[in-house]
Amino acid sequence: MRLEGHRALVTGAAGGIGEAVCARFLAEGAAVAALDLEAPTIGDLRLACDLRRDSAVEHAARAIEASMGTPTIVVHAAATTEFAGTLDSSPEAFARVYDVNVGGALRLAQRFAPAMREAGQGAFVFVSSINARMGAPGLAAYAASKGALETFLKTFALEVAPDGVRVNGVAPASIDTPMLRASFDRQPDPAATRAANVLRHPLGRLGTAEDVANLILFLASDEASWITGSVYAIDGGAGITRR
Repeated sequence: MRLEGHRALVTGAAGGIGEAVCARFLAEGAAVAALDLEAPTIGDLRLACDLRRDSAVEHAARAIEASMGTPTIVVHAAATTEFAGTLDSSPEAFARVYDVNVGGALRLAQRFAPAMREAGQGAFVFVSSINARMGAPGLAAYAASKGALETFLKTFALEVAPDGVRVNGVAPASIDTPMLRASFDRQPDPAATRAANVLRHPLGRLGTAEDVANLILFLASDEASWITGSVYAIDGGAGITRR
């Protein structure tokens, strides 16, 4: 029970990586508060929360604290995207995507880090993307937001490290989630698009949400007690190939 005694908050818990993280954490003994735009179907406490709204985050935080206490682990897996290239996007779309992917991380940090600092321990894990460091035609706002998220988490990690709070990130490549499948479905031949995407990964398959959850579990656990400010690729080898 690697997380026995821990209390975890997980965003994006209604599906994909967030749901897998909740399941993994519960199996390892953590009490889990699960958040998403609509209340998730997993977790000890299941809350609807729009991470773009300060008041919604505050309302969720008070409900979590009243039900299970202050989180010792925060995982920000929630994300949104826009399927548009740079010239077809808009400042409004960039701001909307940024406000969930990065603004949500900021709101979580500002709300929950003070109690962790006071306790002298705690862990944040932010879900980034391989697209933070590579070109992503058709996902301009998403890629830009994930690049910002990685810079944010490194700065945040430096600021809270003296108080024993750790901040790390994971950067997946193509994970078989509803968001990825939606991107395939937008193409004329979704099956061919999926097959071509698989070929970009030397290990020969798409990643699973459970693959990512396993890495997040390690980074959130006490086993990673001397790791902070790092972003770990989980990409089936895609980051080391030119395919």
